[in-house]
Amino acid sequence: MSLSFDPDKIPLPVGHFVGGELISAEGRIEMRRPSDGKPYTACPVASADMVDRAVESAKAALKASNWGGVRPRERTRALQAWADLIEAEAETLAKVEALSSTRPVGQLVAGDIAVTAEQIRFFAEFADKEGSDLVPTDDASLGMIMSEPYGVVGAITPWNFPISMAGWKLGPALAAGNAVVLKPSEMTPFSAVYMAQLAVRAGLPAGLINVVFGDGPTTGTALTGHPEIAKVSFTGSTRAGSAIMENVARTGVKPMTLELGGKSPQIVFADADLDKAATAIAGSVTFNAGQACVAGTRLIVEKSVADSLTAAILEKMKAARPGPTWDEATQYSPIISERQRARVDGVVRAAVEAGGECLTGGGAMDAHGYFYEPTLIANVDQANPAIVEEIFGPVLTVQTFEAEEEALTLSSHPTYGLASGLFTADLSRTIRLARKLEAGTVWVNRYSRSRDHILPTGGYKRSGIGKDLGREAYLANRRTKSVLISL
Repeated sequence: MSLSFDPDKIPLPVGHFVGGELISAEGRIEMRRPSDGKPYTACPVASADMVDRAVESAKAALKASNWGGVRPRERTRALQAWADLIEAEAETLAKVEALSSTRPVGQLVAGDIAVTAEQIRFFAEFADKEGSDLVPTDDASLGMIMSEPYGVVGAITPWNFPISMAGWKLGPALAAGNAVVLKPSEMTPFSAVYMAQLAVRAGLPAGLINVVFGDGPTTGTALTGHPEIAKVSFTGSTRAGSAIMENVARTGVKPMTLELGGKSPQIVFADADLDKAATAIAGSVTFNAGQACVAGTRLIVEKSVADSLTAAILEKMKAARPGPTWDEATQYSPIISERQRARVDGVVRAAVEAGGECLTGGGAMDAHGYFYEPTLIANVDQANPAIVEEIFGPVLTVQTFEAEEEALTLSSHPTYGLASGLFTADLSRTIRLARKLEAGTVWVNRYSRSRDHILPTGGYKRSGIGKDLGREAYLANRRTKSVLISL
């Protein structure tokens, strides 16, 4: 059966999801489909009162269900049933997301949705395997470190991978015994509601997941500053993350997990498998049209192989063919909005004006929707805008080096340290550079996440605080207290 669909015939859950019910609300933010630029609906904006209602719903669900205090295996079974239902409803879920997002429907079913179901099962298994600890004290006492859920977690997700990012936030928070109030991006809100509806169908208590639509200044501010939100988890830009930190500091004190921007380098040595490196590097920039915080947008290649590697990357980048997200055959995504495409183009033009040489691309594609050509820019220095700024588009820069230390110097970014790539056949060099690279993730002879969900992700510098995925994400949703008992 084909996954392709008619974009004008997809029903959307327009409204907030609170207490297990869809609350219809008037749309205020016009929404246009990235694949053809057509307006199709409007996104509501939750007021502070609606956010308060969602938080109260979450608190009531925790109390009525004792979600954080039931036998942990009950949480495991409920989350596994939810993951099963997400897989069973993958086609519908993919169509709801593909309509408004940059993610092609075929990639959603085979990738984002399948992986999200796996991740929810992964975190579900932590529920009855991670807990409190007995710690050594003197013989006259008993020491314990007790672990417990925070209560209500406030989560905000971005527009680039809506289902995946919702899974990153909901999976560990729910497994750890919390309830969640989630604000998806106002550009791609609908799949989050459908996931929440599936959770209720799977048997999770109504109100455990609440979804409020809205923008950052109104809804996001009300959510992160709400006194009953015990922890905040956010994925998005560094600028937005800084605003959230300021808002939390102004309204109280609470822990935060922030996965923010990146400007990730990919270092290639002459001894690397160049074809493998070219495939990985081109793919990291064309996947989702470069709209990923971990996109490897800075190629740093040993000078002796720079020409041959660049030629191979150019060939692979030029093979990208655009198509609407509702076409199963589409492999290359649009940019999320006309505004974002204009921003990408502005940085490219500034890079060229600063001395960069555009080897391919450099403009909007001749296609319906907000498509931008895969772009490669050479002859850039460390002050070039294409090196300094997170572009969030399909733009790759290339720089060369002759010595290892020079490569490390070029790789270091004054602002970001989210991810990095390293291509070499030398194991000693791999270990040496993995220790020195200033990034939360180092991929070697590849540039992509795997389905090894045990590996956490998170950044150095202004790329974030704390970790998503892995054991770290589960533990970040539990708080601890020390108990010392005299015997």
